[in-house]
Amino acid sequence: MMTALAWRLRMKDRQILPPHRHRSPLKKPTWIIVLVSLVSLFLVCAYVYPPQNSAACYVFSSHGCKALQNWLPPAPSRELTDDEIASRVVIRDILDIPPVIPKTPKIAFLFLTPGALPFEKLWDKFFQVVWGTISMVDAEKRLLANALEDPDNLHFVLLSDSCIPLRNFDYIYNYLLYTNVSFVDSFEDPGPHGSGRYSEHMLPEVEKKDFRKGAQWFTMKRQHATIIMADSLYYTKFRIYCKPGMEYGCNCYSDEHYLPTFFHILDPAGIANWSVTHVDWSEGKWHPKAYRSQDVTFELMRNITSIVDSVHVTSNERKEIQIRPCLWNGNQRPCYLFARKFLPETLNNLMALFSNYTSI
Repeated sequence: MMTALAWRLRMKDRQILPPHRHRSPLKKPTWIIVLVSLVSLFLVCAYVYPPQNSAACYVFSSHGCKALQNWLPPAPSRELTDDEIASRVVIRDILDIPPVIPKTPKIAFLFLTPGALPFEKLWDKFFQVVWGTISMVDAEKRLLANALEDPDNLHFVLLSDSCIPLRNFDYIYNYLLYTNVSFVDSFEDPGPHGSGRYSEHMLPEVEKKDFRKGAQWFTMKRQHATIIMADSLYYTKFRIYCKPGMEYGCNCYSDEHYLPTFFHILDPAGIANWSVTHVDWSEGKWHPKAYRSQDVTFELMRNITSIVDSVHVTSNERKEIQIRPCLWNGNQRPCYLFARKFLPETLNNLMALFSNYTSI
């Protein structure tokens, strides 16, 4: 009892002592945590319940709603389907995987050709390779699947049987291997050969505003090649609803629209929006200009290799010209590494000029 009484007296004495003049060291960090929590809650509320009038916007930003939208993540415009959510989860996981750099990184060159390679001797001078024959989107996927089996292949190049190299091997190797994007052609064409080919049967996954057009001749990073192999959702939409004929109200070609639309929807910042394979559409025909033997001169090759702007022309009546500088990791560089529609008869001229035009 005496011990308990003494303990209570000591506690009573301690209670009447004057309070310590300094704040508890735990209070400052506690207030910081509380403040950060409140700010985070405030921002989450702003994202989930966006301001409905301009006055409310200025509570969040002195520049109003437009500035607020620039730094808040975009709200989804619609509810995604279950298949779409599953597809995006897989694709985003693949994009987040850091690339593994092998001891000897390589570039896979993929030739889409109906038969023997007409420029085999020229390509043999460029590098010693012979590729097989396959044929459009399914053929591209088969080529990618085979090339992906080699883990050292970090970049993939799709070429046709009429393609030629415009630079030497070292230049092209460094241009592709050290780029931060895939060179997939993609642009918005409001005309009949662009958005006019869209079918509403592609909804909800593919909306008309996201429908894009581009040349099928691409070069791409391993991540993007893997994503194409993983995709079945968007591929199926194009397989069923984008094909020649008027069954669905449009004459659509998947090889011109599937990859440009796919990457515009899922990784628009990851592609360059132009192809590094040059082709001349200046004749305004259904097919690009085909180069004959007399066309192949040093001046022609110099002109092609000196192009530094990518040009797209829409198919509507206005024929709008879209010009973009060709940027390689943020710096303007020549656009083209390859060129196509060279007839077999040009081989001798190309062989004679190869060392000159590839060193420009």
